[in-house]
Amino acid sequence: MNQSNCSHLSQLAEVTTGDAGVCEDCVKEQSDWVHLRTCQTCGITLCCDQSPQTHMTRHYYQTSHPVVASAEPGERWLWCYPDSQILEY
Repeated sequence: MNQSNCSHLSQLAEVTTGDAGVCEDCVKEQSDWVHLRTCQTCGITLCCDQSPQTHMTRHYYQTSHPVVASAEPGERWLWCYPDSQILEY
């Protein structure tokens, strides 16, 4: 992983991305999503801020789980909510 000033990103040993290819909350609510993100603390895959329901940001505010990874094929980046920092891996 590249260097980062963010302690949350530097603590990650391995990056996980969701296998299902769906936003778990959008499926429950019968809503649509645009892109998917996977929480690096608990592994849940939810939709991005461009999606109508912004489930991953809601998840962050409810849990304080700081780092998400893009779950989109071909994308290799992480986002830290508290530090507003992105890191490619």
